Amino acid sequence: METQLDPMKDDLPLMANTSYMLVKHYVLDLDVDFKGKVIEGSIVLFFETGSQYRKTSRAGKESCQSQLDETCEMRASEPCHIPMTNVSTCSSKMECNDFAISGKEEEATSEEHSNHSNSEQASGISGSKDHCDIENHGNKDFLLVLDCCDLSVLKVEEVDVAAVSGIEKFTRPAKLTGVSQELENLRNQIVHELVTLPADRWKEQLYYFTHCSQAPGCGELLFSTGTWSLEIRKSGIQTPADFPHAIRIWYKTKPEGRSVTWTTDQSGRPCVYTMGSPINNRALFPCQEPPIALSTWQASVRTAAGFVVLMSGENSAEPVLLREGILSWYYYVSMPMPASTFTIAVGCWQEVKQQSFKQTAAIETNTEFSLPSSQTDFRWHEEICGHVEYPCRFQDPAARLQAVIPYRVFAPWCLMESCEEYLLQLIPQCLSAAYATLGTHPFSRLDVLIVPSNFSSLGMASPHIIFLSQSVLPGGSHLCGTRLCHEIAHAWFGLAIGARDWTEEWISEGFATFLEDIFWARAQQLSHDEIKGQQELKALLRWRRLRDEVQNSEEELQVLRPKKESTGELSESGASVVKHGLKAEKIFMQVHYLKGYFLLRSLARTIGEVSYLASLRKFVIKFHGQLVLSQDFLSMLLEDIPKQKGSGLTVESIFQNWLDTSGIPKPLLEEGETWKECQLVQQVSGEVTKWIQTNQRMRKSSKKKMKQDEVVFQQLLPDQLVLLLESLLEEKTLCPRILQCLERTYQLREKDAEVGH
Repeated sequence: METQLDPMKDDLPLMANTSYMLVKHYVLDLDVDFKGKVIEGSIVLFFETGSQYRKTSRAGKESCQSQLDETCEMRASEPCHIPMTNVSTCSSKMECNDFAISGKEEEATSEEHSNHSNSEQASGISGSKDHCDIENHGNKDFLLVLDCCDLSVLKVEEVDVAAVSGIEKFTRPAKLTGVSQELENLRNQIVHELVTLPADRWKEQLYYFTHCSQAPGCGELLFSTGTWSLEIRKSGIQTPADFPHAIRIWYKTKPEGRSVTWTTDQSGRPCVYTMGSPINNRALFPCQEPPIALSTWQASVRTAAGFVVLMSGENSAEPVLLREGILSWYYYVSMPMPASTFTIAVGCWQEVKQQSFKQTAAIETNTEFSLPSSQTDFRWHEEICGHVEYPCRFQDPAARLQAVIPYRVFAPWCLMESCEEYLLQLIPQCLSAAYATLGTHPFSRLDVLIVPSNFSSLGMASPHIIFLSQSVLPGGSHLCGTRLCHEIAHAWFGLAIGARDWTEEWISEGFATFLEDIFWARAQQLSHDEIKGQQELKALLRWRRLRDEVQNSEEELQVLRPKKESTGELSESGASVVKHGLKAEKIFMQVHYLKGYFLLRSLARTIGEVSYLASLRKFVIKFHGQLVLSQDFLSMLLEDIPKQKGSGLTVESIFQNWLDTSGIPKPLLEEGETWKECQLVQQVSGEVTKWIQTNQRMRKSSKKKMKQDEVVFQQLLPDQLVLLLESLLEEKTLCPRILQCLERTYQLREKDAEVGH
């Protein structure tokens, strides 16, 4: 029996029963209403029967039944809601006690159900029908559970895909007797044929998904919403195989929904965007959140003219004028990915363009180092991919030679000039450096958007689009370049390769932090000694940050693999929890970035950077398009390490020292002092000493005396300045004149946000 989840606790529940039905494609058809601060419309979901049910269906459908039995035990005494838009669609024999409700969460309150247009009809069930007699009847019907939160669901219906013109090609010859069960089987057969089309027919597949999504409804389905889920059933349908495999949900978001934020941009114009919420996209559309639910999607989004809709689709959408003042934007993806990677931003964004000759020059300069020195590593592309079938760029000869993918930059009107200064030139340099390091770009294009000032981090990567904070724009190219490199790295680690268990964030953030330094060094075309110096300085800064975080946070939040040996395990239905996923302070913690980075740095030092980067490329080729656990990477890497270099490293020892414990890892404690000997750090130490001495003299002397004995300070790199200021903050007192002097010497107000912070 699955444990009941308390939504007030720190863990984020993933409710969807993906083991029984797995969504393969979403079709969204939405209107964005800035006055009401809602997004409303419909979503059509196309399903396959899940693996758990397929395995046991021949043996009497035990898996589906056991889930329903668990449900009955848990919910026997709870009230039952049967929202229906039109009661006439309900069978006259249907009684409340037929309706099984999932046992994984608290039932929604009547207040929550007041959003439904049918609350009067639902509340009309009274007397002995107030409670479901699940003990006797609840296990009759299969229950589909979707992840859903802060949404008003208005209607759920089955879609008659058999009514689509030309769909006959997806049906096998069958004896149709006109019985409704036969028609239901036919519809599900059509959906099965459609979702399993080979990759080279993806355009045809998209065409039929579009037409099927526009097919009429053929019967409403019963549904109930709770704190974390939407639960759907069809009266009399007992198994996932017989449940409708194409359903349409009519819904609207709520202004307070946590998946998107409604705000104004830096020019004061209204906008809405997905800002990387801990609850992901379940308050934007009903979906299957578990990472295992890899799916494709297409979306038509309508909004008032003057607004631009950017999404994580693989096409660069061009708006279509539907009627006066209303534009429609259409995006799609052909690579299956978790629903959490879906991203939208609607605002009065302006495209930042450069004169064409400048852009060409930028690309030419940076393709000089675009091909990796060991081109042989890239022959791994010739292997058969290990992922589910889709049109893969790793199998496309033209894509494999593309050092710089097409890119665009969008920003509010008032920030266009700032973007032109550094960001536009940096993108081709950073893309080229990433290609030189890891090879084929997993995605075919890139939009970069400067998001509103309420964005809580420096950047966020999604397929085909990166959000950057306005904070990366001022103060030179350093912060903008490093952040851009970090987000570009997520195309490989975090997106093309995802964590099978979301508690293993380090697989995404640790890799992106480690690769940020490699990409940025290549983008700047630094010498070997300059690279070494900058990376050791960066390591010291990160070490100090990690030390401070470990001292000031809960121990259990410092563990990179909090579920230890049960990492990646799911319940029988496919539901699970993200441990600490809702804990407020976790949003601001960097332990997954920092400990992950130091683990990867330690492994690179053990086997040598050249061999290590070759192993990373091999890992990308083997696992792109798939979900991984820590041991998948570590096992493959350790296989490649010659025994004499491995120095007793095992997956178990890495778990023990780095991933399964809190605090600073033991191997790192020994390394902490070595970075202080780096030349760039030594230079900062010298400057700190000068400032402390000056501070002491200033406190004792008058202004006149100080002027006779002027001190000469050296100019410092941005990271050196951060270290200098952090070191001076450790002093007990600094006199006001010293602060003014610091400002004058380094023009602190003109520096980047990290120095400013």
